[in-house]
Amino acid sequence: MGISGFEPSFLAGIDAIRQEHGSRLAALNGRRLTRFALVRFVEDGDWFADCPVVLDFDGIQVEVCHWKLDELSIGWDTIDTAATITGWEWFELTPHWSHSDERLEPFVGQELREVTLLEWRPVERDLAAGTVSVDFVFASGCLRIVNGLDENRIEVGAAHPDYARHRLSR
Repeated sequence: MGISGFEPSFLAGIDAIRQEHGSRLAALNGRRLTRFALVRFVEDGDWFADCPVVLDFDGIQVEVCHWKLDELSIGWDTIDTAATITGWEWFELTPHWSHSDERLEPFVGQELREVTLLEWRPVERDLAAGTVSVDFVFASGCLRIVNGLDENRIEVGAAHPDYARHRLSR
């Protein structure tokens, strides 16, 4: 993807993700969201949802990226969002890091109350069953990075009732 420092390590399934990242995610509780970054195209401003969503909590950067139908990579302090994204000369659009997004902006400056992993468990099994999302809970509401079936999707507000909540502890 040409993103400086991005070396994803994709995992599938709630147990693998919780074991690898659960305690570090839980340790974010009490920190403030100080900034965020996502990749947009210069020419039209569209979000390129295949790239990681980067959230900075008082100097600890968490990098969330969904891939395929069930894989999730969570990175820690590896991506340089000040660096130019390279290798796209062949493409008609130019990706760059953006610090603007109407869904994320209301959460900047707020203290994180809890991070929860959500597992999609619909009543009637579907293609997305078992996918894992990361839910960030603030006083004013929730922000989730979910699997949009081979890309990231950002949701705000209450999670769908078909999600099973997996609370994290240090």
